[in-house]
Amino acid sequence: MSKPVDSAVSAVRAYVQHHREAFLDDLAEWLRIPSVSAQPDHAGDVRRSADWLAARLKETGFPVAEIWDTPGAPAVFAEWPSDDAAAPTVLVYGHHDVQPAAREDGWDTDPFEPVIRGNRLHARGAADDKGQVFFHTLGVRAHLAATGRTAPAVHLKLLIEGEEESGSPHFRALVEEHAARLAADAVIVSDTGMWSETTPTVCTGMRGLTDCEIQLNGPDQDIHSGSFGGAVPNPATAAARLVAALHDEHARVAIPGFYDGIQELTPRERELFAELPFDEEQWLRTAKSHATHGEAGHTTLERIWARPTAEVNGIGGGYQGPGGKTIIPSSAMLKLSFRLVAGQDPGHIEKAVRTWVAQQLPAGIRHEITFGGATRPCLTPLDHPALQSLVRAMGRAFEQKILFTREGGSGPAADLQDVLAAPVLFLGISVPSDGWHAPNEKVELDLLLKGVETSAYLWADLAENWRHAG
Repeated sequence: MSKPVDSAVSAVRAYVQHHREAFLDDLAEWLRIPSVSAQPDHAGDVRRSADWLAARLKETGFPVAEIWDTPGAPAVFAEWPSDDAAAPTVLVYGHHDVQPAAREDGWDTDPFEPVIRGNRLHARGAADDKGQVFFHTLGVRAHLAATGRTAPAVHLKLLIEGEEESGSPHFRALVEEHAARLAADAVIVSDTGMWSETTPTVCTGMRGLTDCEIQLNGPDQDIHSGSFGGAVPNPATAAARLVAALHDEHARVAIPGFYDGIQELTPRERELFAELPFDEEQWLRTAKSHATHGEAGHTTLERIWARPTAEVNGIGGGYQGPGGKTIIPSSAMLKLSFRLVAGQDPGHIEKAVRTWVAQQLPAGIRHEITFGGATRPCLTPLDHPALQSLVRAMGRAFEQKILFTREGGSGPAADLQDVLAAPVLFLGISVPSDGWHAPNEKVELDLLLKGVETSAYLWADLAENWRHAG
């Protein structure tokens, strides 16, 4: 590295180390608030968590820090304009609500009384997501101290949700209502993780999701299989045939039009996935499975991160009690979910599924399909200038090569992408062993401070890179 970069790194690290203890004390204070959004008894605590965060953001230096109410739990919005009018605008997303937790669930200590053991901070929310939200507060202060600025190099905004652990039921409406104030050139999501403690990574995308329930009806009531079997359509058989027809012999989804428009993996992306130290046998043990299976021609990581899927989540119909009951059941049901990748539209998938189901069913089987909510996929191109800034910032913090991952799941980040029409980037320092949603959740303190550093380096790099790209 050049001397100026070394000096900046030294300045940031000195500031972070000097303020480490106070930062952890403040984080512990926030973690003591049991902001469990899924439990009505904790509604007051979720409100208290939002108030606490807004106050701390003002103390950090944000001139604007507001509570945004929803029909459910409150969100926190903060804004700190740059003194450079031409600087890009960046919105950081996270959440301040947490999963339920109780000592009897298997915790070694009170889940809402933070405790440090060695180099690990244990508490509900330590990694998911209070720790990863809070590192931005020390990060921006370190950024200012190292650069001599009085305001960030970017127009910095924060939106910290209060209902993520309850499915974000009011999040999209909140974003739509405040779209003008949330407008940004890029969105940073700090609610994800890295590959491992020794392999720092940047996530470049998440799959989307849509799901449905299919109700099949045949006879108006259960009827005798001896009197009518083989002569009338059986809805349970129809359900089984639908499931059997869902994939072809190569485990590809057989619904016509399902793959329309998808962005295929490039050779470079496949190479980057292959660089990760993936142990398939260990992964199988984690999955509690005895074999891998999926679309032919793709690795396991490609299947779970970058390929669309159709899964049977539930199937039922007919008699389920002990012994036999010789009937033709009157009804059957299926629950299906579809993970989507970049280029797929949930609305198009819904139409394709409805058409396919109608074509598969025999005469005499009536059906009704009910789709749930949909989440669009999000993907940041590897050559996007904002992603390159993030990779450089993380590389400076960790002092090693940064690799790339995606995530197979879905989240509210896609709502920000859709409504704000801004690219989404993922800055997370949590690792699989942190135990999100599990007893004894923790965060590695060294990684938490690397998150602080990454945040501190990111804003200046992003402002400079954006200006250069423009």
